[in-house]
Amino acid sequence: MKNIFVKGTSVNLISENGPYVILIHGLGLNKDMWEWQTRDLSKNYSLITYDLIGHGESKDPEQNLNLEIFSDQIFEIIEHLSLDKIALVGFSLGGMIARKFALKYNDRLWALAILNSAHKRTKKAKEAVQLRVNSVIENGPQSTIEDALERWFTKNFREKNPIIMDRIRKWVLANKKEVYPKAYQVLVDGVDELLQSPLPINCPTLVLTGDEDFGNSPEMSQEISKQIIKSQLEILPGMRHMALIEDFQKVNKILSEFLLGTLNS
Repeated sequence: MKNIFVKGTSVNLISENGPYVILIHGLGLNKDMWEWQTRDLSKNYSLITYDLIGHGESKDPEQNLNLEIFSDQIFEIIEHLSLDKIALVGFSLGGMIARKFALKYNDRLWALAILNSAHKRTKKAKEAVQLRVNSVIENGPQSTIEDALERWFTKNFREKNPIIMDRIRKWVLANKKEVYPKAYQVLVDGVDELLQSPLPINCPTLVLTGDEDFGNSPEMSQEISKQIIKSQLEILPGMRHMALIEDFQKVNKILSEFLLGTLNS
């Protein structure tokens, strides 16, 4: 693995074993969250992870954040590395960023995977997310982390894996109080940019969530899949938001088969 910085973005080049795949992490996390995927995917792909602006080792934002800024961050990476076509795998906020990138740079993609990501919310659901943003503004990331872990993992997994819970807790708590809300606000406002139907995305697309992901529900993923002509939908039974950690074997199998299928089609 090699770490480089691209215009203030911390980028890990995990492997160089085939077509390029870039993994986009979720809100409040960092590029290390993909460790449950990289061992499997690095066998057949040139794998890249990176920290979103305002996260991990990447630079802090100079202004309020939006999907445009986040998607252009990916473009800077692929231009710096002189990459032609890539696949994007985006989790949660990363899935929103991946869609925004696909709308701007569709010709640079050979595949797209949208994991546990948001679509149009009800007024009540949107207000609930905004309340969490307001709480972070006032009290920092510690004000939302315990509720987040309950939403993200099943009770059984949380109780059996305290080390993993503590690690993810530390990732979220490492976010700066003055920066974290800027990214969190994108979860509230950014969805509206992605609601046109159909979306002009022409590459093969995987849309996946868990049937117990109450914030990024099966209904949301169904609507996202309907927007994208060349999409397939996967709903994982008994899984919440962090299925890619809780049942990484199943998620990795689905991802690997999807990516291989797009290359062979």
